Amino acid sequence: MPRLWILLAAAALLRAQSGADLAAFDQVWTTIRDTHWQKDAPGGLDWNAMRAEYRPRVEAAKSTAEARAAMQEMLRRLGQTHFGIVGGYSPSDEGGGSGTTGIDLRVLNNEVVVTAVDPGSPAERAGVRTGWAVRAVNGRALTIPTLPELQLTRAMLARVSGPVGGTLHIAFDKAELDIELAAARGTLAEFGNLPPTRVWYEERRLGGTAYVRFNVFLDILRLIPSFDRTLKACKPCDGLIIDLRGNPGGIGGMAMGMAGFLVNKPNQRLGTMYTRDAALNFVINPRPPVFEGPVAVLLDGTSASTAEIFAGGLQDLGRARIFGTRSAAAALPSILTTLPNGDGFQYAVAGYVSQGGKALEGEGVAPDEEVLRTRQGLLAGQDAVLDAALDWIRKR
Repeated sequence: MPRLWILLAAAALLRAQSGADLAAFDQVWTTIRDTHWQKDAPGGLDWNAMRAEYRPRVEAAKSTAEARAAMQEMLRRLGQTHFGIVGGYSPSDEGGGSGTTGIDLRVLNNEVVVTAVDPGSPAERAGVRTGWAVRAVNGRALTIPTLPELQLTRAMLARVSGPVGGTLHIAFDKAELDIELAAARGTLAEFGNLPPTRVWYEERRLGGTAYVRFNVFLDILRLIPSFDRTLKACKPCDGLIIDLRGNPGGIGGMAMGMAGFLVNKPNQRLGTMYTRDAALNFVINPRPPVFEGPVAVLLDGTSASTAEIFAGGLQDLGRARIFGTRSAAAALPSILTTLPNGDGFQYAVAGYVSQGGKALEGEGVAPDEEVLRTRQGLLAGQDAVLDAALDWIRKR
């Protein structure tokens, strides 16, 4: 009898989970039907046909992971970024955690290469240098999956993260080191349903040129005043470099706010966002005293969303010259919500076209000067992208 009760309880639990997964599918499908800006055919698809194809698969799924995989497959068929189910294990989550060594990575010529080391970080204290190649973490070789640069970089960074207070044994080509995992730099900021995120801002002078870098378009109360102070202190500067490499975006409106410090003509636009029922122009309001010197923006394949809106709009207006490589082509504004089965659901709510008429989604921002970082240059302490921007400013 006890075994029968256990079997009955297990069956009831499975039915409850299956019902939650089916409710999750219905919420996902209905949300896209009711909110996607392409009202008649989201992503060019017959959305009713998508329901007929995928709902039975979710209903028949033997686990939430299987149901989730079916929903992810349906969302991928939209062919648009910022649509996905957040939950469960995926290879890109391997390692993972809020602790960081303080190194930034990119895949260069099929090697995972250190491109930056945070000042004061455990990696800096351990002696890690730019240009070093990561071979293995905790005895496991670092394999390189075939993914777009944005997702690939996130996957590689996840491998060199973990719980705060832990330690990773990292085999570089130059040395094998035990490196502590510390809290990421920056100040925690929250916005809407987004998880708390550490935001940092750095500035320095490169001769007569001001250099600015920040990791995400969040924390308005700190980031905008910091940018303002940089520019007010930059009246004698010969130019400004804004480094958005690795910046995944954030709050779209911040692109307009920061552009206001750089554009002196009223009623200029970065572009237009299109929802199902309306169009929102990203109008720039000048914020005197406007910085009027030359502006260079640095991008790569990990610059996404608001970073692309900001850079692409300034490029179209002729206000900035772009250096580096093409951006991530992931510019859609999105919302994150919770599904009945506990998973998160991210979905885009609008399309975006830059002032020059370019749809950044799927295309990205093309640099005016394509410049590639190389491992050899990084080993020599050089940043070819930054050097090209400096050269352009100093020749003006």
